[in-house]
Amino acid sequence: METSRAYPAGSPASLGNRESFGSAVSWGAVLAGAFVATATYLMLLVAGAGLGLASSSPWSGDGASAKAIGVGAIVWLVVIQIISAGLGGYIAGRLRTKWVDVHSDEVYFRDTAHGFLVWALGATVSAFLMTAGVSSAISGVANVGASAASGAGTAATSAATAGAASAAGNGNAGGGSGMLPSTQYFTDTLFRSDRPDASQGDAAKAEVGRIVATSIARGNVTPEDKTYVARVISNQTGVDQATAEKRIDDTINKAKQAADQAKQKALEAADAARKAAAGFALWAFISMLIGAFSSTFAATRGGRTRDAWK
Repeated sequence: METSRAYPAGSPASLGNRESFGSAVSWGAVLAGAFVATATYLMLLVAGAGLGLASSSPWSGDGASAKAIGVGAIVWLVVIQIISAGLGGYIAGRLRTKWVDVHSDEVYFRDTAHGFLVWALGATVSAFLMTAGVSSAISGVANVGASAASGAGTAATSAATAGAASAAGNGNAGGGSGMLPSTQYFTDTLFRSDRPDASQGDAAKAEVGRIVATSIARGNVTPEDKTYVARVISNQTGVDQATAEKRIDDTINKAKQAADQAKQKALEAADAARKAAAGFALWAFISMLIGAFSSTFAATRGGRTRDAWK
């Protein structure tokens, strides 16, 4: 009959044969540290938002610049991670169960793991609490960028079409409820004359406005439309056919330039929003790494302090 081998008390072999019935993780300490970290994070986040709003201003030249606010937000995000994660990790280290007959290297590893668990659980809870707000913000930025990029090319066209339709419906090319200012300007330039006549037909202007809007949407004016519009302009203003056709070409070119400029500005705004979102995401990742390090380091310090008390 085989008997078990006896080892001297306290020897490495005898300690290695003893398996603890309890978990190496002090979940109570981890949960306490995680809740403290989450509450501190949210509290400092709200404080940072208040400081940001207080330092900004809608008035030009007043308050901090957008660049300064952005840099301040990044710095504050890192500070929040250091304070909240460090505090949660330290509390977990101080509150965890004291491990007996465990090598100092193993104690160091367990404290580090406890700090990392505090950070991971706190980050998960914080993300869960802020999911709705963050998702709404990101979705709003993405929708604005996509709408600006996709709709910039047709913005001027839509304005011109709506303006012409309004003018045709109201019978008033210059009233406050008529065409949009940009389309009204382009159309009115076709009827400028050295001898203005107050009896010029509004119906003729409305018809030409519709032709101009259609030409802008199409990208060019057909020869038939150009000939017809030039004839109307010549009859209304008294200019010859060649001058009327030149006015048409100039007006269409100006409208195309306005549409191109609007599209370029929209693309620049979308690109700036994309760069800002990418930079914020990168710094958020870096701040989370710093928070993880802060939590693990603080947990080891808290554990050593707890073990130092006999």
